Amino acid sequence: MVPDFSLADDIVQETFLVVTRKASTFELGSSFAAWVRTIARFKTLEAMRARRFETLSEEVLDSLGTEEREFHGETDARISVLRSCMEKLGPQARRSIHLRYAGDHLPPQIASLMGCTVQSVNVTLSRARAFLRDCVRHTMAINPP
Repeated sequence: MVPDFSLADDIVQETFLVVTRKASTFELGSSFAAWVRTIARFKTLEAMRARRFETLSEEVLDSLGTEEREFHGETDARISVLRSCMEKLGPQARRSIHLRYAGDHLPPQIASLMGCTVQSVNVTLSRARAFLRDCVRHTMAINPP
């Protein structure tokens, strides 16, 4: 849906963090896959608006979002592992992640709240997301569900 693989990776990570943060709002008995796809679609549209690049039409994006895919039962385990990995982040990285995803603050707002530059916030968020991704992958590889 986006032409930049790095951006797509960021969107997936942001989607995963939103899913984790809002897991308690998921209604049992409804489609978890559809719920996650909806969150991912909104995160993708948000990223596309922020970067203003050429992309597929809304109709094409809607049709791509309707494809059914099954999750392989790793979701609950990944959420638990992500929580554990979050605890391993340093205080500044953990606060940045919390402000970005729990508080829905953008990097300029985070920079203002933390008394640092937007560039340092972007670097901190990027490194924290990479750490969380690697930590979850490593932990899941060692302890598969």
